[in-house]
Amino acid sequence: MSTINISLPDSLKAFVEEQVAERGYTTNGEYVREVLRKEQERLHLRSIVLEGAASPPSAPADSAYFAALRGRAR
Repeated sequence: MSTINISLPDSLKAFVEEQVAERGYTTNGEYVREVLRKEQERLHLRSIVLEGAASPPSAPADSAYFAALRGRAR
């Protein structure tokens, strides 16, 4: 694992320390890693949504489509 040092304004440092205390993290680093992982996931999901939005439309989502979905789910 690599190390990175960051400087935070006092208000952000206090926020991180508050989150660590309130949410049960053991260290500031643990909290920051979790925030960064969530940001990675958010960016990945955003790229998937944008890719889908840019793709051509497929079959319409009509009553037959939903009936087929329900059939596959059973």
